[in-house]
Order: sequence, then structure tokens, then C-alpha cells
Amino acid sequence: MGVTVEGGFGGKLREARERRGISLRQIANATKISPVVLEALERNDVTRLPGGIFSRAFVRSYAIEVGLDPETTIQEFIAQFPNDSVTAGHPTSRQYEDNDTIESDRRMASAFLKLLAVSIPLAGIVLYVVLSGRHARAQQTPPPSKANDAAPHSGSSLTAPADAPFVIGVSASGKSFVSATVDGQRTIERDMQPGEREELTVRREAVLTAADAGAVALTLDGAAAKPIGKAGESATVRLNTLNFKDYLAAR
Repeated sequence: MGVTVEGGFGGKLREARERRGISLRQIANATKISPVVLEALERNDVTRLPGGIFSRAFVRSYAIEVGLDPETTIQEFIAQFPNDSVTAGHPTSRQYEDNDTIESDRRMASAFLKLLAVSIPLAGIVLYVVLSGRHARAQQTPPPSKANDAAPHSGSSLTAPADAPFVIGVSASGKSFVSATVDGQRTIERDMQPGEREELTVRREAVLTAADAGAVALTLDGAAAKPIGKAGESATVRLNTLNFKDYLAAR
């Protein structure tokens, strides 16, 4: 049976405690053992004990607090309560470990769910901001202008329709790194030396960059173009069949 009459092993523990004038609450605070378990131990009610090595650990802690020899007290405990009667019906240490593992897994799962609950709305906000920014930029981009029907520039050879191919002349008056992409193909990407000249035939669009804008001059279908930037500064121009006339030098 798990419970015996008053006295016996539990009575000895209680007498030792009372001789020292210590309360169960004081022992509970010192040993971190529940007062309910300590009271059951004094009543010889081993059904309240966890069983096995844990029960002996409780007995050892109690004995030390009330001034009894811990090893002798443990032997008396084992003698009065054989191991089977102490452990029967109680979880083993392995079961306690499994319970701890399950509880740890539960805490981890709870933390993951909380993190997920925060991350999903945050991701939605980021996506909304990105898409809103793209939509705003799309609305701000002006539609392509219609072909310029104005009369051709006096003195130039610009007599073809606005969507016809045109020729860009690139001349270097000083050393400058130049890159040019024509109709999606990279055609120049190097240092141009003073006196060098390149001609680019453009059907749709050309993007030209000069590391030293003052060292590079352009012509458009043989007519002089405006400077693309200041000396010593990098500049990039984007020319297409609809806007290249705007880059012609005023006469």
C-alpha cells in the first residue's frame, strides 16, 4: 500500500523538524519542493512522491534541512518503502524527460506561430508598398510623344520621317571612357583617344555615356549636337527616333 499509519518514517521526519522549530513552508522555500509533497512525506503517503531517484532526492533534501544524516535517512526510507511501492503508479524519470521534451516542443511551436503571425502581415505591408511604388512610377511616366511634324532644321539633312534611322557621330577631343548601347546591343565600351571618331546607326534608341562629357562631341545625321555635359563630369544621354532632334545645337 502507498500510505501507512502515522509515525514510522514520516513521523521521525516531522519530529526532527519540530525539534528545530522549522515549518514546512520554510523547508519548501529552501528545497524548492512543494509543501504538499513534504506534508505527504511526513504522513508516509508515498503516492504523492514522483518515485525512484526523485523520491530519494526529496528525502535527502528534507533530511539535510532538519539536521538528520541524509544517507541514513535514505536507507530508512528504502527499508520502509521498497522501490516497487514507491515507483508503482508514478511516472519514471524517462517519462519526466519526455514530458519536458513535449513541453519544450510546445513552447517552440507557440513561438513559431507567433513569429509567423507577425511575419505574414509584415510581408503583406512590404509587398503593398513595393507595388504601390511601381504603380505610382508608372502613372508618372509620360506616354511617348507623337512624331514631330515640324519642318526639318535649316541646313541639316533631316528630311526623313521621325521614325527613320539616324546616325550619331561620336568624336573625342580628349581622352574619355565612352560606352554606347544601340538598339539593345553594346557597340562601344572603351577609352576613346583624342582625334578618334565613331559612327553609330540607330534604328530605335541609343544610350551613350561619357566619363568626361567635355571631351566628347556628337553629331546627329551630320548636324552638330548640343554638349552632353560639362568638362570633367560624367554624363549619359538617351537618344531615339522621337527625341534626337531636341539635341541639335541651336543656329
